[in-house]
Order: sequence, then C-alpha cells, then structure tokens
Amino acid sequence: MSRSGQVETAALPRPAENAGRVPGYFEHSRTPLVSLAFVLPFIVVYELGTGAHARAEAFRSAPQHIVAFTLLQQFFGVFGATGRHLPAMAMAGILLAWHVARHDPWRVRWTTLGGMAAEGTLLSVPLIGMGMIVAYLFHRAPLAASPAGMAAIVATPSRDLLVLCLGAGIYEELVFRLIVLTVLSLVVKDLLLFSRTITGWTVVLISAVMFSAYHYLGAEAFHWQTAAGWRTFAFRTLAGIYFGVTFLTRGFGVTAATHAAYDILVLLALP
Repeated sequence: MSRSGQVETAALPRPAENAGRVPGYFEHSRTPLVSLAFVLPFIVVYELGTGAHARAEAFRSAPQHIVAFTLLQQFFGVFGATGRHLPAMAMAGILLAWHVARHDPWRVRWTTLGGMAAEGTLLSVPLIGMGMIVAYLFHRAPLAASPAGMAAIVATPSRDLLVLCLGAGIYEELVFRLIVLTVLSLVVKDLLLFSRTITGWTVVLISAVMFSAYHYLGAEAFHWQTAAGWRTFAFRTLAGIYFGVTFLTRGFGVTAATHAAYDILVLLALP
C-alpha cells in the first residue's frame, strides 16, 4: 500500500494480529464498534433532551450551548444537507466505517462498557487537580469552569446542564479528537513526513489549542488582557492535551466518557 493510503497514526488503533484470540479489556475498549456502543446512550439522551420544541428553545436561549454540534450542522449545510440528526449520524458512520476498515469482529462485551464508564470517571479526576494547579499558578481560586464552560450557565436548569455535559463529551470529542486530530495526523505524517512520535505530539498540541479557542465561539469572550482570560485558556488547552493523549492511548469511547464525567463532576460541584 502506498504512503498516501496508509494510516499508521496512533489515533487509529490496529486490530489484533491474531484475530482468533479474545482481546483483553484495554484492547477491546479501544475498538470503534465498542466506542459506538458506549456513546450510543449519550447520543440518544442528547437527541431526546434537545429534540422537543420547548426544550430546544430553552437551549437556544441559554448563554452557552454545544457549539460543536452547531458547527457540524453548518458544515453539512454547506453541501446542502440539513437535519438536526446529521451530527449523530456522522458519528455513527465514522465509527462504523472505521470498524469495517479494521476488520474487527462484530462483538461487544457489556462488561467492557461498564469498565469504560468507570475508567472515564477515574480519568476525569486528574483534570480537577490540573485546574487547581492552573489556579495556583495564576494566583486565583480553583477553576469553576469545565472545558465545556459549564460555569457560565449556572442559571440553566440542572437537567438541561446534564444533557449539555453528555453532548459536550460526545460532540466536542467527535470534532476535536475523532475528526480534527485524525485529519491533522494524516497531514503531518503523510505530507510533512514527520516521525510517528513527533506527529503524535504535534497534532495533540495543535488540536488542544484549537479546542481551547473554540470555547470562545459562543457567548463567552476571551479577555486576553486579564489573568482570568489566560487562566481559562491555559486550562482548556491542558485539558485538550489530556483528552488528546487519552484518545491516542485509550480510544474514542473512553475519551468521551472522561470528558462527560468531568463536566458532570463540575456540574455537581456548582452551588
């Protein structure tokens, strides 16, 4: 296979060499089909939670929403495709195509899905410590904002916030890890001919900065002249690096779980 058709980036884990053996938890949980099975309930909750007309009006009037979801809809609109379920269909299509390309078996162990939920919760805890460290470096109180900007919408009903937490976990990870990071990997490795290690760190850093800057596309403004503005930007960049490394090592499903779990922890901590 030519270099242009060869995807060797760590963002796309390879199937086991011995297809007959039963993969362990860490290998099985990284596969696209298992990731799709894991995030499918998140997708259903988000679609139902934002689908009703009254609920949709409440979300549009909130000062913060899942901008990644809107960006995906606008992207499809460029090609004349419309429909609020297109982002969800795109996620399912990408993961299924990835599954078929890897020639993985059509098998999902339910115990693995439970393990991914537990692992994502555990992996979200270091982000809290990261926020405390950033706050200490900037000589401020610990960060109350999540990567999704939950602190900016404390007036929104908590049930809607929970839906937003799940939406951030799946759609922001879809955009910045599954799509952006993977595309950057192909560009940096196949066009710029960087080594695999340099490619990994380069794309993680670029996608993390993009992830941080993305949060200012909504109602929240970036106050570059204040320490608070740089504090939130720095934290979200570090969070983006953390999610990028998690994606490369643990796959999409665990990364989405980690993102959603952290946002939920922040939601529970809000007064």
